[in-house]
Amino acid sequence: MKLVIVTAVEQFQNEVLKLFKKANIENFSSSDIDGYKNGASILTASSWFVGEKTGNESRLFFSFTEDDHIEVLFQYIEEFNSNLETNNPIKAVVVPIEKFI
Repeated sequence: MKLVIVTAVEQFQNEVLKLFKKANIENFSSSDIDGYKNGASILTASSWFVGEKTGNESRLFFSFTEDDHIEVLFQYIEEFNSNLETNNPIKAVVVPIEKFI
């Protein structure tokens, strides 16, 4: 069993849910988060409050699941990201679990 953590901009929430379902990951949790990128963007540079950083509305999903489900999920995420027209890919990491109850 491992912990998979997935982050995506809010606009991709439904797509991530579909990817989890296709990968047979049925038990997971999610949370609203604010995503930040360092560096000046056009929006930040043209803001009235240039020193003020605003985050992008994002989602964090996580699940304790089996390796084979995670491998399938990663394949679907890679396929999804390869067809993106934005600079906001879905990101995922896997954390091994040493002990659990």
